[in-house]
Amino acid sequence: MAECDVRSDEDLSANLTNSSKLPKNVFNNEEVQTEGFHRQESDLGIPQPRTFSDSIASLLEIPNRLSNCLNDGMSSDYTELQTPIEESDPGDLVKAWDMNYHEAAIYLEEGENNDKFDYHPRSKDALPAYLLVHNIWFYSLDLIAAVMLMGLALVEKPAVPGFHLDPGIHASLELLGLFVVGIELVMKLRWMGINPFFKHKRSLIKLVALVLMVIESVVVIARQTNHFRISRALRPVYLIDNYHCGGIRRVTRQILQSLPPILEMLGLLLFFMLIFSVLGFYLFTSNPKDPYFSTLQGSFVSLFVLLTTANYPDVMMPAYAASRWSAIFFIVFLIIHLYFIMNMMLAVVYETFTRIEKDKFRKLLLHRRKACQHAFRLLVNRAHPTQISFRHFQGLMHHFKPKVCKRDVYLMFKTLDTSRTRYLTLDEFYHIYEVGALSWKAQKAEDLWFSEFHSPFLEICSSIQKLVISRWFNYFIVLVIIANGIWQVVEASEISGVGEGKLDTYVVTHHIKSYGIAGTWVSVGFIVAYSVEALLKIVGLGLFGYFQSGWNIYDFTVTVLGLAGVIAEHFNVPFSFVIILRPLRLLRLFKMNRRYRDVLGTVFIVLPRFGSVALVLLIVYYFFAIIGMELFSDFNMINCCKNTTVEQFYHFDNSSLAEGYYYLNNFENIINSCITLFELMVVNNWFIIMDGYAAVATEWSRIFFMLFYVVTMVVINIIIAFILEAFLFRIQYKRKMGDMDKDSLVRVDVALTRQELDFCYTHSNLSISQLLHYTHNLTEQYILYRGTRTRTKFSFSLKMYAEEVKCWLQQAEEKERQQREELLAKVQELSISQQPTIQQERTRRTFSV
Repeated sequence: MAECDVRSDEDLSANLTNSSKLPKNVFNNEEVQTEGFHRQESDLGIPQPRTFSDSIASLLEIPNRLSNCLNDGMSSDYTELQTPIEESDPGDLVKAWDMNYHEAAIYLEEGENNDKFDYHPRSKDALPAYLLVHNIWFYSLDLIAAVMLMGLALVEKPAVPGFHLDPGIHASLELLGLFVVGIELVMKLRWMGINPFFKHKRSLIKLVALVLMVIESVVVIARQTNHFRISRALRPVYLIDNYHCGGIRRVTRQILQSLPPILEMLGLLLFFMLIFSVLGFYLFTSNPKDPYFSTLQGSFVSLFVLLTTANYPDVMMPAYAASRWSAIFFIVFLIIHLYFIMNMMLAVVYETFTRIEKDKFRKLLLHRRKACQHAFRLLVNRAHPTQISFRHFQGLMHHFKPKVCKRDVYLMFKTLDTSRTRYLTLDEFYHIYEVGALSWKAQKAEDLWFSEFHSPFLEICSSIQKLVISRWFNYFIVLVIIANGIWQVVEASEISGVGEGKLDTYVVTHHIKSYGIAGTWVSVGFIVAYSVEALLKIVGLGLFGYFQSGWNIYDFTVTVLGLAGVIAEHFNVPFSFVIILRPLRLLRLFKMNRRYRDVLGTVFIVLPRFGSVALVLLIVYYFFAIIGMELFSDFNMINCCKNTTVEQFYHFDNSSLAEGYYYLNNFENIINSCITLFELMVVNNWFIIMDGYAAVATEWSRIFFMLFYVVTMVVINIIIAFILEAFLFRIQYKRKMGDMDKDSLVRVDVALTRQELDFCYTHSNLSISQLLHYTHNLTEQYILYRGTRTRTKFSFSLKMYAEEVKCWLQQAEEKERQQREELLAKVQELSISQQPTIQQERTRRTFSV
């Protein structure tokens, strides 16, 4: 528990700012240690450096000025080199500090979002442009514009039925969305500058896409008709770059970073396929009944489809009918390509993904460390060049966490102040991200909720509490769940026997009623058992304690749904609703086995990121759907493909029942295109769709379908690697650190005294007596506050890789030390070479930077 001895409100504010050592002025006349937006000059006339390169350029000017200082009798001590300037205007000093707070907050945000410091606003004039783009309202406007641009595919030709708009209207809407994107790019150019802007890859890609789309939109408005617009497939670029789509960017970046080894494996795969294509062509081209290997191109396409097993064993049967020995060719092909190379590709993807995840964690850790260093330099003053006072910390949090109240800011400061000096050192400030995420609440005494009851209620509740936490109670509930599962199987078998395999609603409902009282009362009995279990746990653990557990929340939800199912049966609700609710009770068996809990825990961990993965897959669909509509939307697939092997699948005849229905798989609009692409991804009979369009369009159209399969295969492999990495990380964490579920919540307790509360609630209407009602004993002069936050993957990694993190930080510190020594050596070398007399005067002095 962190404690602080604060004597009074006045003493607290005085001690926190430690103003006695500072000259008299606004903010205690603490001189601003500027290195960013405001650049003031010290007594030597040298601007405070911002970056390492600026530091060298600035320090190269020191020797010339240093000689003048020494000749005038000025000491070269560091504190005197940083002496405050003369009396400054109070208003200017307030603005200067506020600008420092703001820039320090921007550095912390860049560290949190993993944004490069190369694109940090470099001057005060660039700040308005930066703040405009990094505003929550502009983020939302940019997201609306990106979604609107992608949604135009619904109304553009070929449009979804009922959504068609005239070309002039949808082109004008497109220009409106592009105008918002253009504002963002202009603002970025304003704060980045020309050279950094054109080095920013995402901004450059957006600029190129913007220029192309503006030109095409203007052409559409001028001609009042649509034309071939393949550039529409680039619209997801604007969604990927949006602030709210950081997860999509991370997944996309991981896919791109994983591509080099994947491309190597794909090259190996295609190389062996080419060899087998040539071999198959020579082996089976002499068979006139074998259409799969009649040409070299057909041989390659047939083996590519065989890789997906969609045409197996059909592709083998003509050759197999001619010679049984031909089966060796296909068996060897599948073993090498499907079971060896494809699995090797998955292993390569997993290894690359795991290495990238760990390296990403290392870079983010060091990036946040560097962000803290930049922010720290903007918050120190000349009186305390290595420490941050509470006043400056509060000014920082005003911009970094603007919704946090003064009490929470003070609790954060007190948590960070582990040395109890009422100042923050750089090592303490490094933990700003972890502490800043805490949510603070005053704590009540941790007695059981029924501890103030009188006999006999106290004994009854105590007995229930002991019962629900015992192992035998849990074993009994497990037996009830198993019995419930057996009963559901028996009941389903009886219903299936009556319906003769056909679940007719009337027959099933009538049988349930005739099955009647026994079946109904058995279901009610199980529900009553679950309800009693929930009620006993709520009484024994308390309402808050019961719902703190995720498993208890799940149990309560399943019980309520089961009760709804019984009620639905009583009121003759359609059987489909009841049949969905019943099996949910059996999902509670996940609690029985530790491995089941690990699997379900992994699902909960990866579920939030699955949204980003699903959106990335949707973007891939959108990209190929636009291209597919531009290429194939004009082809009518009904009764197409005459005299081909897939003719029967596209047959349409109102008087015939032998329809293939494959003509429904088309690219007539964006929705049909996405459904068709999903069927292609599943790969079952996907070659029929490819052969159909190859027959009506051109053989080169196969490239579109084969490329889509390769891209989706890569994405799916990365998704599998993502799941494997999350599951294995959980298992390794459990073996090394303990149960991840029990360690998922971070708790920090901090006590505030009466004087500290006076300080924190100076402008609050709450009285101290209202605050102290949380304490068990009102004579105690403090309140205990608990900060909590959910441990993220980054936090788990910090514990998991603790030893490696130490090595990384040591290497970073060593690198920083070498840079400082090199800088100091260069300055001293230039000082000696330019002013030989200076070295004689400084033989007993130490020059520090």
